Amino acid sequence: MKKLLSLLLFITIINDVNAQITERPRPESWKQLVKGGAFKDRFLAMPDGKLSSDTWGAKNVLPRYVDNGIEDRQRSYWCGDIIQSKDNLYHLYVVGWKESAPKGHFEWPKSIIYHATAKSSFGPFVIKDTIGYGHNVDAFRAKNGKLVLYAIDKNYVADNENGPWTAGKFNFDKRDRPIIEGLSNLTFAQRTDGSYLMVCRGGGSWISESGLSTYYQISNKTAYPNIKGEFEDPVIWRDHVQYNLIVNDWLGRIAYYLRSKDGVNWITEAGEAYVPGISFHQDGSVESWFKYERMRVFQDQYGRATQANFAVIDAQKEEDFANDNHSSKNIVIPLNPGVLITMLTKTLPDAKTKNIRIKVKAEKGFNPQTDIDLKSLRFGSSEVVNFGKGAQVISTEKSGNDLVITFSTIGLALTKDEFAPKLLGKYRSGKMLFGYTRVPWVKYDEAILSARKPDFKVGLGKLTAAINIENFGLSTSQPGRIELYVSINQQEKLIAKGDIPPIAKYANMIKTIAAANTFQKGQNYDFTLYIINGTNRSVFNFKAIPNLP
Repeated sequence: MKKLLSLLLFITIINDVNAQITERPRPESWKQLVKGGAFKDRFLAMPDGKLSSDTWGAKNVLPRYVDNGIEDRQRSYWCGDIIQSKDNLYHLYVVGWKESAPKGHFEWPKSIIYHATAKSSFGPFVIKDTIGYGHNVDAFRAKNGKLVLYAIDKNYVADNENGPWTAGKFNFDKRDRPIIEGLSNLTFAQRTDGSYLMVCRGGGSWISESGLSTYYQISNKTAYPNIKGEFEDPVIWRDHVQYNLIVNDWLGRIAYYLRSKDGVNWITEAGEAYVPGISFHQDGSVESWFKYERMRVFQDQYGRATQANFAVIDAQKEEDFANDNHSSKNIVIPLNPGVLITMLTKTLPDAKTKNIRIKVKAEKGFNPQTDIDLKSLRFGSSEVVNFGKGAQVISTEKSGNDLVITFSTIGLALTKDEFAPKLLGKYRSGKMLFGYTRVPWVKYDEAILSARKPDFKVGLGKLTAAINIENFGLSTSQPGRIELYVSINQQEKLIAKGDIPPIAKYANMIKTIAAANTFQKGQNYDFTLYIINGTNRSVFNFKAIPNLP
């Protein structure tokens, strides 16, 4: 009996590997999420298009809109990113390979980047020209206005959407830190000063002053949730409130949504960001693609994600052979962008605060004075609002075309660390309504101090540590302090500390501090370096062998 159980377990594991799928358990608390509590609730019905069953694909994706995104019988398409030009033409930079390729789906390492265009952001996109070889494409405009296409181990740069393209490579400085899962599957978001934040496949944060200049690693731990998962395909974007990140567990076929004030410190929201079945039609029918990978977003003038495009495949990748009925394409799904809200209350509510006020902005096609189901609204920290709690409406008043809403402070659950309170409810039509706002009592463009490994030296019988501290933030830092600890016999011991003067953004300083000499020559030690700057705390763990005579 034991041998039979072992055999069955072995077969199950093999089948899971072959099927590229395993079931991930969900937290029990997720069952209490209300509509709009999870990112997946933002996906909207695909716009009506050319519905057809006379095409490739398994039954689970038939009939489908064949004019959505890009597909044809000559090529298998995969990841892509959309850029809009000044003439309102939409440019899709998408990778693909010939359907006749002998390795089927696993021809992807020889992907070609195609430039396709369409008059609608939903397609159909038609190939205009070929750019070059590459995979995992990501498109963005650098600080100098040039268009940049990232691909694994290379980039292509042009003055405009149509090229010509110059092939090159990014420069990366890991700054004494291990690179988290290698430099592939990169994703980029422009910061308010034109510089760029990049997140690599493993969830490490990197900063470049221009998007084309050197990328410096500033984190030594992943941003991803501390749970079991085979994470890849991160996508980041910055909107008018915060940084957003979605990462996919490809084996579990579940993605997670994270938010950040600065692009370095992330919090994970409850619920799935996306799962199979998110591509549905107006009548409720679903294009049940087997896998959704390589998500990218298209943004409006406020940075809100208005649509997502995915690489999708109708079956297991191992089942997609040359010239068969299986293939892949790049699809586009609209997203609920949320409403624009502004916090009118100037100070963090306390026990004496009776109410809190926000303004909901009118937009084309949206009148907040008539279109909102006021009784459904809840406002406050995402941690409570996503579960149907939060503050309720007390009163409203008109402000031009906008609407000012006054909420009770009961149930807000706001703390000094809450950088983006959430509004959640319904339109009068019954559809989900949500929005985030910044708050006046939080500083968003703060300094981001990060240190390299100390340079230990011995002179006149004293041990010193020279530490290069750099500011990758968007403002001059406050006066702060640095503390250096060593772990000996599993106990942390403070060996050096010192004050840090203000450091301008993108500047650095060398801080030399005296250190207690408790080391043995040639031994490798575990160190932890803390930088305390205002309310921010940077932590850098590293190993080093102090240079003793």
